[in-house]
Amino acid sequence: MRCEEPFGGHAHDVEADRLEPQKGMDIVTRPRILVVGAGFAGVGCVRRLERKLSPGEAEITLVTPFSYQLYLPLLPQVASGVLTPQSIALSLRRSRKYRTRIIPGGAIGVDLKAKVCVIRTITDEIVDEPYDYIVLAPGSVTRTFDIPGLTDHAFGMKTLAEAAYIRDHVISQLDLADASHDPAERAARLQFVVVGGGYAGTETAACLQLLTHNAVKRYPRLDPNLIKWHLIDIAPKLMPELGEKLGRSAQEVLRRRGIDISLGVSIAKAGPDEVTFTDGRVVPTRTLIWTAGVVASPLIGTLGAETVRGRLAVTSEMCLPGHDGVFALGDAAAVPDEAKGEEGAVCPPTAQHAMRQGKAVADNVLATLRGQPMKPYVHKDLGLVVDLGGTDAVSKPLGVELRGLPAQAVARGYHWSALRTGVAKARVLTNWTLNALAGDDFVRTGFQARRAAKLKDFEYTDSYLTPEQVRARVEGGAGAADDAGPGSA
Repeated sequence: MRCEEPFGGHAHDVEADRLEPQKGMDIVTRPRILVVGAGFAGVGCVRRLERKLSPGEAEITLVTPFSYQLYLPLLPQVASGVLTPQSIALSLRRSRKYRTRIIPGGAIGVDLKAKVCVIRTITDEIVDEPYDYIVLAPGSVTRTFDIPGLTDHAFGMKTLAEAAYIRDHVISQLDLADASHDPAERAARLQFVVVGGGYAGTETAACLQLLTHNAVKRYPRLDPNLIKWHLIDIAPKLMPELGEKLGRSAQEVLRRRGIDISLGVSIAKAGPDEVTFTDGRVVPTRTLIWTAGVVASPLIGTLGAETVRGRLAVTSEMCLPGHDGVFALGDAAAVPDEAKGEEGAVCPPTAQHAMRQGKAVADNVLATLRGQPMKPYVHKDLGLVVDLGGTDAVSKPLGVELRGLPAQAVARGYHWSALRTGVAKARVLTNWTLNALAGDDFVRTGFQARRAAKLKDFEYTDSYLTPEQVRARVEGGAGAADDAGPGSA
């Protein structure tokens, strides 16, 4: 039940809360702030709102299928067993000022005119959530192309479940290869293909290669030379943002470990037991991991608003032009990069920008609520860190190029400091220490006990409504979305 108070952008009148409404008087609830998404951007916004809003000034609602914030940059370390899944799943309820209402589900459509967000809950119920202010931070999904067999046979690396599943899958390939009497099957199970030469793909290939390198010592029947990792990317350079020298250093580390790097190459088609590259090579494999970039959440397509390369076009204050009370940020929004000073430049979809945008957009929501001027978002990139596992890393903090242990210290120090809670920091530090001292037990946890799950099974990109379906539902009642055709789950 909502507290009743006059709506508006003025200071909250505590005394008014105690007054009984007069007969015939319209009762208006306090302003409703709806935040969509619990990534770096969404959680950063909610936490700042909780700190700066007085208890009766507005109500905050967060839409997310999970009650945790996922620290995405450390997913490869979960897949390789260096970290446990729980250590990078930061509870949303572990906060002294926690008072946000959480709707467990995903936003599948927004009617900007009616100010209603359509939500599919985790029990598959579709509900309409009205709002006065909405902060769109739904993040991104894995970018795929029209490649035959890709979504049916490739694994993604975007969710906690995918990372844990991939670990199980890779260890199961070693188990099955060890038990097989067929040399061709054994060789195929010991070949692994990672597509994507950005940070996610490079770190995934590096960390998982270390996993198999260390695990094969426990399999005396397997020839370590049969294990082959392929890292391919259509771009001419690996992680071009690192610069020529550091990019070359990263390649040298991976090639020294035996990872085959192919640039200017992608996937032509994928099957259950082989992958065909665009250069004609056919690689027998049961493991294809796709990390070739991200695109804005399909939620953005339900708005019917202007986009820039799929991301919602917003102002420097992260407002949607022509719509009062609508803000967007993070991977789903093309936020102008004022720090670059270049016309048309937008902030890259990185955790560093998302965290800071979350705080900045919260301040702008508060400014709008209180009738104050908003401020544009400005942040200069502080640098890049790439943890290649073991003692290998390359980093570029504040433009300083580092390699090896110094780079790893910077990379892990940055990630550790960015973790939001003390409990998460303690878990991660304990995991790092235990893994360094005792290694891995290479245990499968049973994610594959029932059936295989691939990229298409984890991100639910077919669950979103079209703009027409959103309007039909809001204008025509709850049954409209249930009868919707393609575009709804």
